[in-house]
Amino acid sequence: MSASSLLAQSLVAGYGERTILNDVSLTVQAGKTTAIVGANACGKSTLLRVLSRLLTPEQGEVLLDGNAIHRLPTRRLAQQLGFLPQSPIAPEGITVLELVSRGRHPHQGLFKRWSAADEAAVADALSATHMTALAECAVDELSGGQRQRVWIAMALAQQTDVLLLDEPTTFLDINHQIEVLDLLTDLNQTRGTTIVMVLHELNLAARYADRLVAMAGGNIYAVGEPEEVFTEQMVRDVFGLESRVIDDPVTGKPMMIPLGRHGACK
Repeated sequence: MSASSLLAQSLVAGYGERTILNDVSLTVQAGKTTAIVGANACGKSTLLRVLSRLLTPEQGEVLLDGNAIHRLPTRRLAQQLGFLPQSPIAPEGITVLELVSRGRHPHQGLFKRWSAADEAAVADALSATHMTALAECAVDELSGGQRQRVWIAMALAQQTDVLLLDEPTTFLDINHQIEVLDLLTDLNQTRGTTIVMVLHELNLAARYADRLVAMAGGNIYAVGEPEEVFTEQMVRDVFGLESRVIDDPVTGKPMMIPLGRHGACK
């Protein structure tokens, strides 16, 4: 799989009369993992929706390998770019295998039948997410972490060069958060998939991302490697929080220690 680049140029977007993104431009580096962070309602999810073509911008455009995504045929875009929204809901009673198989729909022509390539892609996706043994189980009977792995498996079966994920660790306990982020890192490192994800947990974003995008008030505050972006000043400006940023003793990446009114040593 070859890495693909994504470029947003001068995006203005919102909902109805409410503008959320204000002249946002962003270059997503091919083959890298990018994490978007910021306070609630700063425009993170809106930016991801525009990048995935779920939301059409009022101004500006998004280019995938130099092609404007809003002018690409839907099937062709779905073969190149996958999107996993927040808290997706599976149809009642659907099995893991059935849901993951839906990732192959973009590769099915009007009269094209299920092929050996489709079978292999689904099997590979189930194996990569450690869901093979649960293939016949109903999705709604699984744990939160398992369900999230099923959705990621569906995205893997789609076999896109770019994968966008909106808060893939929301509502998961820390063990399952690490499990999902490790899986995405494996995907990036073994397949070269370009990954863009919105994350709430700053320390996990800094640990797992090659690049951070910090947003504030519908604009991009800073973009760069975690060591460049993740500073006490950024945390103060973007989140309104006083903190100390130290080196993660495990990875050496930046790690934030929040300072609260009752957090000081006594």
